[in-house]
Amino acid sequence: MKLLIKLVVQTLLFLAIARVLPSGMFYIDSLVTAILASFVLVILNWTIKPILHIISLPITFITFGLFSFVINAITLELTSTLVGSKYFGFSSFGAALLVAVILAICNSIIDNYTMDNFQRRV
Repeated sequence: MKLLIKLVVQTLLFLAIARVLPSGMFYIDSLVTAILASFVLVILNWTIKPILHIISLPITFITFGLFSFVINAITLELTSTLVGSKYFGFSSFGAALLVAVILAICNSIIDNYTMDNFQRRV
């Protein structure tokens, strides 16, 4: 159930960010593409991202954790490559980094809200 909620939230965030940012900076072809990209990103965050964090641990310590945004941008670019740059993509790595920061902030807020509600029910 939590995975399904994560996919829905990620899809809605992709669509909202693509709508808010200037055209051409971050684009999504359709709703189906957003769902597919969300699924691919969740899989990459579950498999590849921990490996990238371990490899970049010294740099992450030196930058006080800010390098995590670069890792998020790398996973977004990898998602773009796997889904297809023609359907889901970024104009530059800076655009991917900006989307990674926005996604991290929004996911943090949403996770905090949903965890508070979940803990009240249990």
